[in-house]
Amino acid sequence: MLAEVQKATPEEAKEQRTALGIWLKELRESQHLSQRELADRLSLDYYTFISQLENGRGRIPVHRYAEWANALGKDQRSFVRKLLSYYEPTTYKILFEEDGTQASA
Repeated sequence: MLAEVQKATPEEAKEQRTALGIWLKELRESQHLSQRELADRLSLDYYTFISQLENGRGRIPVHRYAEWANALGKDQRSFVRKLLSYYEPTTYKILFEEDGTQASA
């Protein structure tokens, strides 16, 4: 039986978004891309969207997850799993953790 998972407080949610932004920035920089270059790869009208994400504001639209993974040179499955751990930590814990171990299907 899965343990009860608590919903994140607003402060915790902000910390998660900030941590995600740092991770996205590290991925972008590891590909030697500027924010503008990444925006171009993703056909975004405004590179400032990249800045907003990296500063913990906004979300990558679900229908664009695969494009983002490809643009950042990441495996789609592992990229989306990592996003889920930040965007939906409760869902992530239910799906992938059971008493500190990965849940089986």
